[in-house]
Amino acid sequence: MNRFAQLFAELDAGTATTPKLEALQRYFADAAPADAAWAVYFLAGGKPRQVVPTAALRTLAAQRAAIPDWLFEECYQAVGDLAETIAHVLPPAGSRSELGLAQWVQERLLPLRGAEAAEQAARIAAWWDELDASGRFLLVKLIGGGFRVGVSKLLVQRALAAHAGLDPKQVAQRMMGYTDANARPDAAAFAALIAPATAGRLDAGQPYPFFLAHALDVALPEFEAKLGPAGDWRVEWKYDGMRAQIVRREGQVWIWSRGEELVTERFPELAEASARLPDGTVLDGEILVWKDGRPAAFNLLQQRIGRKNVTKKILAEAPVSFVAYDLLEWQGEDRRERPQDQRRALLEQAVRGTPLQLSPIVAGEDWPALAALRRQSRARGVEGFMLKHREARYGSGRTKSDGTWWKWKIEPLSVDAVLVYAQAGHGRRASVYTDYSFAVWNRAPRDAEEARAVLDAIERREPAQPGALQLVTFAKAYSGLSDAEFREVDRVIRQTTVEKFGPVRSVRPSLVFELGFEGINRSRRHKSRIAVRFPRMLRLRGDKPLHEADTLQTLEALLGGTMNSREGAR
Repeated sequence: MNRFAQLFAELDAGTATTPKLEALQRYFADAAPADAAWAVYFLAGGKPRQVVPTAALRTLAAQRAAIPDWLFEECYQAVGDLAETIAHVLPPAGSRSELGLAQWVQERLLPLRGAEAAEQAARIAAWWDELDASGRFLLVKLIGGGFRVGVSKLLVQRALAAHAGLDPKQVAQRMMGYTDANARPDAAAFAALIAPATAGRLDAGQPYPFFLAHALDVALPEFEAKLGPAGDWRVEWKYDGMRAQIVRREGQVWIWSRGEELVTERFPELAEASARLPDGTVLDGEILVWKDGRPAAFNLLQQRIGRKNVTKKILAEAPVSFVAYDLLEWQGEDRRERPQDQRRALLEQAVRGTPLQLSPIVAGEDWPALAALRRQSRARGVEGFMLKHREARYGSGRTKSDGTWWKWKIEPLSVDAVLVYAQAGHGRRASVYTDYSFAVWNRAPRDAEEARAVLDAIERREPAQPGALQLVTFAKAYSGLSDAEFREVDRVIRQTTVEKFGPVRSVRPSLVFELGFEGINRSRRHKSRIAVRFPRMLRLRGDKPLHEADTLQTLEALLGGTMNSREGAR
């Protein structure tokens, strides 16, 4: 545990890639195989489930530190991160644990989940007394389910490859499914990751690493210069669903999400349809709810993603389809090194005679003609185009070494919204307010004076009256601004705080942001009864008066499809 805590600190100390790569290689060279197995799991994105509520950890830490709750809260507000706060306020450790990471996880953390609250508190208090500040910090992150570290899965794979003398692509292949929620890493699993290159496949159901596309941010007149003729590219619709691989081997079917979660049981109709594929076939594609001859909104698919027990009602209300757009394995042979056009021909052969759909090829004589077709995207329920060079191989991750896929997405929907709540970020942004909640007016204010009256009422903490002008929340966002912009907004938040609710601050509304998002749907989660998909901050609207921010009626218009874009609206 101490060695992993030291690695965590090294990885979190900066942003440069080389020192992180060297720190990982040192750890893998020194760590026991079982410890290294769990380290790979956590560093590559494995998510420990929350064992103890964070409120209980706060209370316990204040008791152990012999300080009142208000003082702990003040410390928390100054530090900005719960685990770091606890690590600082606790008294010095009375002993030192020499247990490795695997023992901590398997013998302590996992059994903690089923213990009574009093027993949990007693165990955690004893463990804190065995660890230094860095160990306590890490332990709280693991117990509270908030473990994050500034290292990519790709970097972990590179470090493992360098340690074992392997091709990083082979390590990436072996790691597929390694962080599945049901995985239990052990010494044997780590040995399999770094085994000599002659070793065979780890498991019959194992998928391949997903090939990821790059965002295409080029003006249409520049397409020919950057991409060449349109005829060099396969053009397909970009669907807004769940990226997945279907693996058909040894008479069985496995369905894997891009997040490396095994989801076969959640989509029984797809498993049944995929059983008609020839053995030794692996397909890449998109899972979509398909209704009335077209893909449905993503929120319907979410009903399926979140359910492990699929009822007949859900199957009827949200029927799914698999749209196949690439073939990775055929007749038991890895075909990823074949050109795109050859893989497409094999894909058409593979899905023939099955209920699986084939992603259609979009025809256009040149880039302007394709741009005109792209404008139909929202009406078709898609996000734009995927561009795949005819000679491209199927790579691993977001690489251009094997060829290129581009995602040519339509412009995001956008509204001008008001910042109303804020929370500190994580990692290096733990002391800066970066996570924001946004609202729109329930109707357009008559003028600036009426809007100001609402702000004054908020500052007096007066509840909004039914039917009165008010701001209603609809989205949370934490990306899109530069570090300098975040610092400036943080300063305003601290100056205009009205109330504190634990780590969250409500503020006197004063800032307008342009928010972009990919989709919009009904939701009970927000006061507005509307939620947006993938919201991010496009810019801070210093030029926009507060009373001119958008309204609930704007969102309703977007929801109803009467507005396809906000381009030119301001």
